[in-house]
Amino acid sequence: MTGVGGGHHHHVDPGELVPLESYRREVLKRITPLKPITLGLLEAHGCVLAEDVVAATDVPAFANSAMDGYAVRAKDAAPGDELEVVGEIAAGAARLIEPGPGQTVRIMTGAPLPPGTDAVVPVEVADDVDNWVRLRVGSQPGDNVRAAGEDVRAGEIVLKEGTRLGAADIGMCAAVGLGSVLVRPRPRVAIVSTGDELAEPGAPLAPGQIRDSNSYTLTTMAREAGATAYRLPIVRDDPQALLKAFEGALAHADLLVTSGGVSAGRRDFVKEVLSQLGDVRFRKVGMQPGMPQAFGYLVRGRSHAIPCFGLPGNPVSAYVSFEVFVRPAIRRLQGRTDLNRPRVTAVLDTPVRSPAHKVSFLRVTLRRSGSVWHAQSTGAQGSGILRSVVLADGLAEVPANVTEVPAGQRLVVHLLVDPAA
Repeated sequence: MTGVGGGHHHHVDPGELVPLESYRREVLKRITPLKPITLGLLEAHGCVLAEDVVAATDVPAFANSAMDGYAVRAKDAAPGDELEVVGEIAAGAARLIEPGPGQTVRIMTGAPLPPGTDAVVPVEVADDVDNWVRLRVGSQPGDNVRAAGEDVRAGEIVLKEGTRLGAADIGMCAAVGLGSVLVRPRPRVAIVSTGDELAEPGAPLAPGQIRDSNSYTLTTMAREAGATAYRLPIVRDDPQALLKAFEGALAHADLLVTSGGVSAGRRDFVKEVLSQLGDVRFRKVGMQPGMPQAFGYLVRGRSHAIPCFGLPGNPVSAYVSFEVFVRPAIRRLQGRTDLNRPRVTAVLDTPVRSPAHKVSFLRVTLRRSGSVWHAQSTGAQGSGILRSVVLADGLAEVPANVTEVPAGQRLVVHLLVDPAA
């Protein structure tokens, strides 16, 4: 039977634990979307609109040809008719030739329809010899013509406030003539790993050191959540160094995320320094992995306060904490309403144990059998075992009041991968 968590755990008085859901609610209530800014269309990709986009003109602005062919009056264009070709209109043409009775004009795709004409005969069904064209088919008014305003009418709302701008939305902004849009920007997130024991991935390991993987994991997670994230160099366990690093990060960040130094150790200076900089509170949250959590606002200058999450140092604890608290916070800063991962209900194939009084997040792989999802533990679930996350398709949530989950039981799984992909 797999246990969730692993490693040795100090006995925790259940009375000290803050229930996960109420802590998460309390944290997210304190995060407000960033102020809107105007960005050029390509920079605005992936950002959330802060106002409706209204078309100033019809799209298309004028009736134009949907194909290469001949502009005709439909009533004068029966099968077998021969018409005199009196000119040619290319896309982008400003001067339009009006054909008289028994006449036609060659027209290119996208070119404006000449006055007096109401249909286009495709080049494939007409025989053109010496500027006379013989039609093999007849025409109805509107054939192969894109009418003015058939896509969008002037004054119409084409994109609503709150839309996250994808490729087609950016194209629509361009089509209605906007070179820039008012959006909530991508949050700038600063990630700091702290600890004397940490070494850079490319550097040799001194005795007693471990590689810093957290800052790389968390920076990437922040980018995947839609932020502009940057990683600061490792900060040693020294109050002055920590203060300097945190103050430096605040100068150009909308959110600070630290990992390590938030539990009850004697050298957990992160606590002390964050408390000096703002109203950060340290809590024991009823979850596993990831019980020690810190959240609050750090003051930058006199007026500006920046939210800060202090996550635990174990790699899996940091990962799960980010998923549960930081990812939705980043999305809220962007003005998004879809804060949560998609979820599925899955049948657990392997029995698991779970600690009392804590919601536990079991790393699982998923497979589908017919219409039923099946979840299986990724193996050892210790909070230092990063492989348990590498292999995971999702996090299965075991409720706080459940200590054993038999095989065959259904659990809610928060998807870490796109099930359609």
